Amino acid sequence: MAEYHVTEQDQGMRIDQFLCKCQPDVSRSAIQKWIKDGNVLVQGKACKANYRINKGDTIALFVPEPVEVAIQPQDIPLDILYEDKDLLIVNKPKGMVVHPAPGHPDGTLVNAIMYHCKESLSGINGEIRPGIVHRIDQDTTGSLIVCKNDQAHIKIAEQIKVHSINRIYRGIVIGHPVEDEGLVHAPIGRNPNDRKKMAINEKNGKDAITHYRLLKRFKDYSYMEFKLETGRTHQIRVHMASIGHPLLGDVLYGPKKCPYKLQGQTLHAAVIGFVHPTSGEYLEVEAPLPDYFKYLLEILPE
Repeated sequence: MAEYHVTEQDQGMRIDQFLCKCQPDVSRSAIQKWIKDGNVLVQGKACKANYRINKGDTIALFVPEPVEVAIQPQDIPLDILYEDKDLLIVNKPKGMVVHPAPGHPDGTLVNAIMYHCKESLSGINGEIRPGIVHRIDQDTTGSLIVCKNDQAHIKIAEQIKVHSINRIYRGIVIGHPVEDEGLVHAPIGRNPNDRKKMAINEKNGKDAITHYRLLKRFKDYSYMEFKLETGRTHQIRVHMASIGHPLLGDVLYGPKKCPYKLQGQTLHAAVIGFVHPTSGEYLEVEAPLPDYFKYLLEILPE
């Protein structure tokens, strides 16, 4: 248990903000969860996250023990693009799920990094999480950050929250956008008619911005580069489909049949750049295009 006494200097602060100040290595969402679970007491009584603290308040914080997740490490080869004591950046292959879920209990990226990193992975939000701070779709390839400690996890998560991470994708879309460069600015939320899909959702969606640029024009397709300002689920796939140019191979948001034997959408997380959580220096890593993608660029008729 940790105990804090509120001084005049901090009077009027929200209690979750105050505890973030007292516990700089813990995320605000974790503290809010602790408050909700009754692990924070003010003058011996539970409170809400928006409680405004008063001079003289005594705050007791009971930090829960981390809960081990029932995920088994597996010796699965990893394509590591960068690694140091705080994090690693992996080049995720097509078909690999990031985190175990119903239908994918093992063989995931998490199983692989738990084997590779052993005990050195972040444990945020009261649960020993296996380092995952962001995700990419099962059939999207490319760069993904894995955090080895809580401090790195918090620092990277903060950059994701304020959209300061540089994320550049490359993909092949059906048809030719009217402009060689442009952006799609439309909110994305759950499709009200199909819970497995996302959609442009003006009522319940979250703000989403995708910049696009033509790299090469083919007869029936366009090789594009995408830069994300936000990171919504299926963002590039939904945005490009919304302007009539779904990704080649994306049977969820595009045609159900594809003229090429592909496993899902042709989308690659090519570049990821961010401020290193320890050194403070800008780090940028590029994941090379997978072989199937390079082959398509060679055979598509111009």
